Amino acid sequence: MEQTSNTSFLPENAYRELKPGEVYRPVMSPEYKFQEVTPWSVFWGLTMAILFSAAAAYSGLKIGQVMEAAIPISILAVGLSSALKRRKALGQNVIIQSIGASSGVIVAGAIFTIPALYILKLNVSFFHVFLSSLLGGFLGILFLIPFRKYFVRDMHGKFPFPEATATTEILMTGEKGGKQAGVLIVSGLIGGVYDFIITSVGFWTETVTSRIIPFGESIAEKIKLVFKIDTLSMILGLGYIVGLKYATIICAGSFLSWFVFVPLLSEIGNIVAGPGGTNFFASLSAEQIFRDYVRHIGIGGIAMAGIIGILKSSKIIGSAFSLAFKEIFHSKKSDDEIEHRTQKDMKITYNVFFILLTVIAVFIFFIAGVHLSVSNAIIALLTVTIIAFLFTTVAANAIAIVGTNPVSGMTLMTLILSSIILTKVGLTGPKGMVSALIIGGVVCTALSMAGGFITDLKIGYWLGSTPVKQQSWKFLGTLVSAASVGAVILLLNQTYGFSPDSPNPLAAPQANAMAAVIQPLMSAEAQVHWTLYLVGAVIALLLNALKISPLAFALGMYLPQELNTPLLVGGLVAHFVKTRSKDEALNNARFQRGTLIASGFIAGGALFGVFGAIMKYIFGIYNWPDVFKYYESGWLNMNGAMWLSIGMFLLIVIYIVWDSLRAKPENNA
Repeated sequence: MEQTSNTSFLPENAYRELKPGEVYRPVMSPEYKFQEVTPWSVFWGLTMAILFSAAAAYSGLKIGQVMEAAIPISILAVGLSSALKRRKALGQNVIIQSIGASSGVIVAGAIFTIPALYILKLNVSFFHVFLSSLLGGFLGILFLIPFRKYFVRDMHGKFPFPEATATTEILMTGEKGGKQAGVLIVSGLIGGVYDFIITSVGFWTETVTSRIIPFGESIAEKIKLVFKIDTLSMILGLGYIVGLKYATIICAGSFLSWFVFVPLLSEIGNIVAGPGGTNFFASLSAEQIFRDYVRHIGIGGIAMAGIIGILKSSKIIGSAFSLAFKEIFHSKKSDDEIEHRTQKDMKITYNVFFILLTVIAVFIFFIAGVHLSVSNAIIALLTVTIIAFLFTTVAANAIAIVGTNPVSGMTLMTLILSSIILTKVGLTGPKGMVSALIIGGVVCTALSMAGGFITDLKIGYWLGSTPVKQQSWKFLGTLVSAASVGAVILLLNQTYGFSPDSPNPLAAPQANAMAAVIQPLMSAEAQVHWTLYLVGAVIALLLNALKISPLAFALGMYLPQELNTPLLVGGLVAHFVKTRSKDEALNNARFQRGTLIASGFIAGGALFGVFGAIMKYIFGIYNWPDVFKYYESGWLNMNGAMWLSIGMFLLIVIYIVWDSLRAKPENNA
């Protein structure tokens, strides 16, 4: 039976805990069937997966932050439905969002580890990227399915699910017209063209430093103190969405690294050298000191933040493990669960069967693709399976509470653990590094998928989608996203490169961090920076004691400063927009419009960045006239290019403030 439903508003008890005996009834009634999986929803879901895989890969490798795909995809889905006047589109839009959102989570898993293979100049092929992403994504989906009821139903109202809440509100707004898509498209074009002019044409410089003035140049040379800011609109937009609180914490970590540790090391070098001696650090730039020494403190902080997260979530891990065991071996479905489609998950027998198939596929991949011996492949497989399963609930819990998945910290831990295990069985050197990074890639993708997928399932729970349909079609989205990510990473490596000796390398900060960790662990001649890691770990412990997010702070410590400072600018803009008026409804409307504009900046900048990479690649192959002559000229190294960059960055900041303040409370646009 099919029937429409009143989809104008979410139920009153959608976001609060239920009273004893109270039942949550979703927007789309469980008693009726709604259009969900259709040629329309599958086509657009896959289209979004391809587009946002490319965009997210570029943004992640460029600025170290993977753009959140769920919100922009939901806005575009709503806009398409509205433009073509499709009725009963809510269920289909959920499927579009769910399939398309595979892009961001697959990208997060791939870019944290796979580019490290290029950085370390190891052999890597498309199939390394594709299969590690695909199999890790499948594991993330399958490990999470038994825990759906716990996170989305049993804990209803106890977890805030910030990203799922925002996406759900957008999808609900779409039932009233979907005009927000226009704001996203306009801001995407403005931000995309603006960033394209910077990154592909080079009319003005991307990074502005304090060296632009004589005093800044002097202190950068003498005491190694330098301030840097990136002027891309996509990073500004990311800062707006991150918000002032976390942007401040991230920048505090960055300022500790650049304004305290870097000058401190240089000064210690002066003290040790004494009168007439030679200060080793004097010949190094602030950037070199950060890259070779200070960044390792941040890595130690991230690793400890991951450990803290696991310890805090130990009860959840235990209860989720118990729930899965009971679901597989003891529990029987109630009549209500059998009757109502909104409680139908993939059958647990199918789930276990597919887990076994995926585990076998991972084993074959380790033997045939990574060329491990059978015994080493078994050890690698056990490492992947155990760590991925244990950390799955941590990833889901993190997303449910704060909307941020600490996948980088957990992947670093995985990398360290797998490296130690592999070296104990005699797998060292380049082959050991390839093996450890592939293991890290599979685990990282599994954790990223688990965190992202719980968001999709919560959205479906609030709106009344059929879980088994979301779960089944998520595999197709993962397949397409994994293939897209593999192609984009190969393209970006050929166009820009990731290693420092490339002409114009992408930052790939997480992959560089992974490479920095893996090389000393796997190379007998290298020195392990255990003391620096320990300093970072102690800082993370102190921050945790002070109730400050150690993960956000540690990320700031090891990400390049120029990628952190625009986050603070974006956070300040968000704070200004939502506190400008005494009318709370007006503030909320302005903030929501600003969120759409910021999402447009991120999506547009990333998509135009990929477009620019493709253009450079094609022009290079055919030796066509150099349309990127400004970028290749010496203009970008001149102070004039920096002053122009400051002016243009101020214009883009003024634009997002001006356009956000145009919102009216009556239409939240």
